[in-house]
Amino acid sequence: MSGPHEGTFEALRTQLQETAATFADGPGALEGILLGIVDDVDRAVREPLEIFPVCHHSPASAIAMARRLRDKQPKVVYLELCEDMAPLLTELRNCRLPVAVQSFATEIDGFPADWSPLSVVAPITEASAEYQAIAYALDTPGVELVLVDRSSDHVFQWDTRGADPGDEPSPAAGAPDAPPAEEEAVLHGDAVGVEIGDLRPRFAELEEHLLRNGRVRHWSEWWHQYVELPLGDSDHDTYRQVMLLIGSLFRRLAPGDAARVRVDEDRERFMWTRMREHLAATGTDPADCLYVCGAFHAASRVAEFGVQGTDTFAITPRTATKWLHGLIPSSHAAIEAQFGLAAGSVSIAATVWAKNVRRTRVQPFRLEGQAGAKSKAKKSAAAAPVPVVPPGDRLTGFLRQPPVLDRLDEAELLGWSVEIVRAARRNGYLASTADAIAVFETSILLAGMRDRTRPTPYDFQDAAVTCIEKDSVPGRRDVRRLVEIMMGGDRIGQVGYDALPPLARDVHDRLAPLDLELQQRGVRRALLDVVSRPELEPCSDVLWMLRRLMPHGAARPIMGERKLGERPLQESWDVALGTHQRALIELGYEGVSIEQVLEQRLRRTAYGAQATAATALETVEDATLYLRSRRIADELGTRALELLSAERTADGAPEVLRRVRRLLAYYRTSEPVLPAWIESFVKAGYAHYCTLLPTAFTDDDASVRQVAAMLGFLFSMEGLALSLGCDRTQLELAVAQSHPRDPARTALLWAAQVQLGHLSRADLRARCDELLDNPMVVPAYPRYLSGFVQALEPVPGLTDFVVEAVSNAFGRLPDPVLLPWLPTLITTLRAGGAELAPLLIREAGKVFPGRLAALDAWVPPWRTPTGARAVPSSRPAEGGRGCALLAAHPATCDAVAHLLGCDEPWRTAAPEPRGAALVALHPDTAQALEAVLAGTEGR
Repeated sequence: MSGPHEGTFEALRTQLQETAATFADGPGALEGILLGIVDDVDRAVREPLEIFPVCHHSPASAIAMARRLRDKQPKVVYLELCEDMAPLLTELRNCRLPVAVQSFATEIDGFPADWSPLSVVAPITEASAEYQAIAYALDTPGVELVLVDRSSDHVFQWDTRGADPGDEPSPAAGAPDAPPAEEEAVLHGDAVGVEIGDLRPRFAELEEHLLRNGRVRHWSEWWHQYVELPLGDSDHDTYRQVMLLIGSLFRRLAPGDAARVRVDEDRERFMWTRMREHLAATGTDPADCLYVCGAFHAASRVAEFGVQGTDTFAITPRTATKWLHGLIPSSHAAIEAQFGLAAGSVSIAATVWAKNVRRTRVQPFRLEGQAGAKSKAKKSAAAAPVPVVPPGDRLTGFLRQPPVLDRLDEAELLGWSVEIVRAARRNGYLASTADAIAVFETSILLAGMRDRTRPTPYDFQDAAVTCIEKDSVPGRRDVRRLVEIMMGGDRIGQVGYDALPPLARDVHDRLAPLDLELQQRGVRRALLDVVSRPELEPCSDVLWMLRRLMPHGAARPIMGERKLGERPLQESWDVALGTHQRALIELGYEGVSIEQVLEQRLRRTAYGAQATAATALETVEDATLYLRSRRIADELGTRALELLSAERTADGAPEVLRRVRRLLAYYRTSEPVLPAWIESFVKAGYAHYCTLLPTAFTDDDASVRQVAAMLGFLFSMEGLALSLGCDRTQLELAVAQSHPRDPARTALLWAAQVQLGHLSRADLRARCDELLDNPMVVPAYPRYLSGFVQALEPVPGLTDFVVEAVSNAFGRLPDPVLLPWLPTLITTLRAGGAELAPLLIREAGKVFPGRLAALDAWVPPWRTPTGARAVPSSRPAEGGRGCALLAAHPATCDAVAHLLGCDEPWRTAAPEPRGAALVALHPDTAQALEAVLAGTEGR
């Protein structure tokens, strides 16, 4: 179309043709690139719908945007941002910037399962052009804000995996643009970043050339020196044409990555298609609209470009993935880390933005009620006058003008020098006034070497490092980091209470009785005296669930613990919900309460592809501990039964045994009857482990500890299993069919036979003596002992025998065998039998004398004539104390007789108690009971 811009760039085209002919020795590729750039600029300038090119986090873009919005006052603002994020923008007024708009999905449909969870973030700072556009549109009556970029779903539809190729910066190799790995640098997690104005050369050689000739260290410094400062005071037309020129240049010199080019062009087709759809639906005049996009996309050459472009692009439908949206806290360091910017560059941009606002007196837009924003009454109402220049070619004059030589602001530089020395001394550096003078002079020297009259913050940073840091860093922060903090620091945003999801608000409401400022960053100490203040017990429940659901440090118990069957009395907590606000917000994407989220996660764990019976039992325990829900516990317990029946190895046997014992103890003390699922679990587990036992004894992949755990389950659950209908013959057959070859498993089998009554202690002692007497077997005897130690899990009654066996080994094994074995025994006990060591230690303390002087005359109890535990010499003869005790308590004796199956009538007519007659009829039983009673008294 013809208009005021027609023929605007003819003089520039002629000049570039002559330049190309001179430097390229004739027309060719260079001429095509240079003239193509001018064509791109001309095409964008002629477009009826005004295109406003921006660079993300650019103070010059933000100032130009604020100035243009007040001048043009458009009725519709089209913004390059994911279209599904629009409902969240109104919540920005309840936050303190910087924050990020997030799209989050855990229930994905249409994407690979290993991509979950999906996350897209768009960070927003006050010193950004898009925030100015958002604040203008939301607070100006009659203005419509339309987001036109691809949706979050399309971001991953077009993603080849990793990070989105259309959004992730690609720094030149070796560029020091990576920020330090600090806590604030991970606020965005591993989310895909979407920003307006990814304006950086994708041609590595070009970026290297610009850095080298610009005498700068990284891209952020180059942009600050050669774009930000010249454009800071420029008029609107100059700003637009220069940004379009840079975007076209970087686009035409980008490498020919087909996938990346396709994504870039598809984004542009998507945005122009959405804008034409809106114009057609509303009938809005394009002259009343403003299209805010990155300069890279403003210089587009796709056929769909413009309001008169073609409508050939078909937007694919979204997948069935359920997307959730919210606001999460962001920070300057997080933005720098995600988009590959230099450390401190966003903080410096915020400082430059504040200075530009004061210098130009441009009144920026801020959302009404914006947290952390100054009131409008304190702003300057009169903006600096901008000369009205007729439209035309601004590029020729801009490209011909000499570099801007800013006057040295000695007061500012001197203030920086004094402040950095003060900060360095606080952080342990031996800095003095002489160092401040050195930093001041070195900054001017470095700026002069780099063809700059006025030192930039980057020059000052280099000078401070050179003059103060020298060769050591005494504290946690180096001088470069101190300069970044001094220049504005890492500003961390906060999502306000009203903008939080329901779950996060519910957590804050339920923890309100603690009277803590949970919205603030940092650690807060919470003291809960539940005994004197019972109303704090729900707070304890919330904190324990947060500890289970959130990252380490969000809720950390200092005093107190939660166990099955116990109630809290006094607890102390370190709470840092403000620091971990992003994690709390993302919990809100999973449900409306933490109980619902915990229930979903427990079910997901129990029904996952990698779930085992042990993990399912863990979810049962967590459901009982945190939710106190019998319904969920029963459901997860049934799932544990299903998983146990499907297992074919003994890998999870130790964990299954430990958790089943704990759950059984809890239900027996807190419930009138056992749940049906745990009875079925014990019954099925008894048959299951009986079936696997013979194979496990010979399986090289099964450890001794796992086999011992299987036996522990069978022996400890035997009484309950038999009462539920199991057959003990199945266990006896399983043990009889076991034929281990390994010494440790052989010892474990002997212990099982002792427990079943198939092997007496005397026979077991004789077998051990034979092993010690056989010189061919002596080197393997320590492995037998390892098996006996593991046998304490299923047969704890053998503790005294294990002490005896270990003592005999120490007394009879030769040093060449014993000494190399000792480290193995210690490490084995620590790794696989740490819970068994106290049994041995207590038993050894009962057997061995307590004083060194008594050791010489001490005789081990197993060397007594009876081979049993030593008893006091005053023990009465047969029919003595034990018989008298039984005779004195006939009712107890009758009950024991009934348990032993002795239902015969009493065979005595004497007036003696019937218990004595029973003792006479069963002398072996009386002898055993007497020995047990004597041993109990000895203890």
